[in-house]
Amino acid sequence: MATELNKKLIKLLKKGDITAFDTIYNKYCPKLHQFVFMYLKQDEDAEEIVQEVFLKIWASRAKIDVFSSFESFLFTIAYNETMSLLRKRVSDRKSKEYLKSLQQIDNADQIIDEIQFNELNKRIENLLNQLTPRQKEIYLLSRKDGLTHIEIAQKLHISESTVNNHLVKSLKFLQNHIGSSLTINLLFVCLFLS
Repeated sequence: MATELNKKLIKLLKKGDITAFDTIYNKYCPKLHQFVFMYLKQDEDAEEIVQEVFLKIWASRAKIDVFSSFESFLFTIAYNETMSLLRKRVSDRKSKEYLKSLQQIDNADQIIDEIQFNELNKRIENLLNQLTPRQKEIYLLSRKDGLTHIEIAQKLHISESTVNNHLVKSLKFLQNHIGSSLTINLLFVCLFLS
């Protein structure tokens, strides 16, 4: 849940208040930069992704759910942008060397490489297929398409509490089963499910 101050700022942001946007930017920019930099190890790339995150926030400000975790929403967008950039680089034939040089890590087992990423995606896909069709649909609308609980409820003609219940059950199931057969970065998994 957002704090009262955050709720007020988010309400103002939804109305297009540039001062509220600046306040939110100044509050979260350093945290987001640090988070993205942890993966990319390049200031330029991290800055570009942070700017992209805030452009998306501004563009979709009217759709922001005041009652959901705004911080989680921000970091999910940052995570998706970061992973998108990493996926582009992984598809390059020289991706391992590139990621190694960026992260200055000698041991290839310590980086999120193409094999690890594909294993995680396959594992998530298999687990998603074990959810009920409605749970899977709601999870994908929330996590993949970035829709709010309200938007999902309207789209599927169900209540917000039903959306929330399905998401809670889906996330609990995924958290209980993800990583049980994989040796993967714990933070990577937690962020994927957050």
